[in-house]
Amino acid sequence: MDTELHDKLGAELYGALTERRTLAPLTERHPDITIEDAYAIQQKMLARRLAAGERVVGKKIGVTSKAVMDMLGVFQPDFGWLTDGMVFNEGEAIAADSLIQPKAEGEIAFVLKKTLKGPGVTAADVLAATEGVMACFEIVDSRIQDWKIKIQDTVADNASCGVFVLGDRLVDPRDVDLATCGMVLEKNGEIVATGAGAAALGHPANAVAWLANTLGRLGIALEAGEVILSGSLAIMVPVQAGDNLRVTIGGIGGCSVRFI
Repeated sequence: MDTELHDKLGAELYGALTERRTLAPLTERHPDITIEDAYAIQQKMLARRLAAGERVVGKKIGVTSKAVMDMLGVFQPDFGWLTDGMVFNEGEAIAADSLIQPKAEGEIAFVLKKTLKGPGVTAADVLAATEGVMACFEIVDSRIQDWKIKIQDTVADNASCGVFVLGDRLVDPRDVDLATCGMVLEKNGEIVATGAGAAALGHPANAVAWLANTLGRLGIALEAGEVILSGSLAIMVPVQAGDNLRVTIGGIGGCSVRFI
């Protein structure tokens, strides 16, 4: 697949994002697409967002938990980029029609105080570089029709990122056991998912280390001040207008979001 096609598909995905519509899976139309092609397409899509005035504020790790792997039929992690156009605050309302086919994930967000760049980054390095952790929601959204994705589809589509919501409490990671902390996700007052920190590659810091080392091979760092979403701790929960969600993570705190 050549650069011209990367650019064309990146433009298609950006158009689907801005026009809130879906595309047929890239892997159906281009069966020879590789993961390397998909990341090149992702970069073309991101470049259009940046050209429109957004700026990078962090990165996300996707498909880290077995629950999400099983739901999507995708069995390896991926990464995407977070921009300031994706950020919502604790309790803020999100217009459901601003997204296409959204699903909510409860996650642990890392706020970095030091830059991390692989190779050789360990979970201990991640914890030492972290200012604090927060409960958060990632509202994933796919520009691919009916979520019929293979790993190449979701990678090209910025790891199916929609928007994200950060809680209102920042906790020192040394004050909580990030592997065993339990997560409860409630939708309209009912518990719909539970999980624990270990769902993210055994420990959320492992997931961030994986990202630092994966990006390091591409010459990209996790920068001081960035927010890193470490991956879902349970299943993805479909959402629509009228839904109210809250995630609570033991020792860290909570995060709420509502859809209008």
